[in-house]
Amino acid sequence: MTKMIEKSKNLTINIGKINTLEVMRDTDYGYFLEAKDESEVLLPNVYVMEDEMPMGSLIDVFIYTDSEDRPVATTKMPYAKLGEYGYFTVVDYKQYGAFVNWGLPKDLFVPLSQQKEHFNIGKKYLLRVCLDEQTGRLYATQKIGKYFNRDMKGLHPNKILEAIVLAKTPLGFKVVADNQYEGMLFNNEIYEDLRVGDKREVYVKNVRKDFKLDLSLQPIGIKAKIDEAQGTILQLLKEAGGTLPFTYKSDADEIKKVFGLSKKNFKRTLTQLIDTKQITLLDDSIKLL
Repeated sequence: MTKMIEKSKNLTINIGKINTLEVMRDTDYGYFLEAKDESEVLLPNVYVMEDEMPMGSLIDVFIYTDSEDRPVATTKMPYAKLGEYGYFTVVDYKQYGAFVNWGLPKDLFVPLSQQKEHFNIGKKYLLRVCLDEQTGRLYATQKIGKYFNRDMKGLHPNKILEAIVLAKTPLGFKVVADNQYEGMLFNNEIYEDLRVGDKREVYVKNVRKDFKLDLSLQPIGIKAKIDEAQGTILQLLKEAGGTLPFTYKSDADEIKKVFGLSKKNFKRTLTQLIDTKQITLLDDSIKLL
């Protein structure tokens, strides 16, 4: 039987993060929520669900600041929290900075000083959510280099990390892994379409001396099997004059007999070869390009 994990009330109210707070007071404006240090924050009426939020209950809320820079709670979650990265759309631009949609009623501010290029309304940018310690305001920055972690302790081959695609380069795609490490996915190891802002589960391939990570979308060891399967199909196609009477619908036993692959692996390898434009799929055969 699974043991239920009890919620624990936050010691303090933390802006930019999910807080577990106690429902303490009902007012005309909404519920006031309390942390252990007795600090309070308002949950506006629009987010109040009386049946699910009885007095004294603990609820999870995100804390940010309203238009008057007062801390306020919401049950809605932003696209990215403090210290995280997101791919945000610019919705307004002023001479002092831009505003991006991050999933909450109040847009997130990107100061002019935190932009590496001119922002255009309607365009998306990869940004990090930050906190101004003096004002308590959240803001976003495009200048992310100083936030990368150079402490690589605990990282090892095949360790799984969450990554967001930062930029496309001639070698592949730069990514930010676990919201703290700079890494690279290389073109010759990518078998799917990737775009800036995409999020993927990645595997550590190599920890480099320049404090960057070589990463892979497949567990280490799987790539060798993928390369071997692709090589087998390409070699047999060459030996057959460039065409073989096989498709996704071919018989599993025939696939095993000719290619030495399971039907699942054969279909996956065909997809990879088609995506990388090495072969094309016809109605009744595959053909070298």
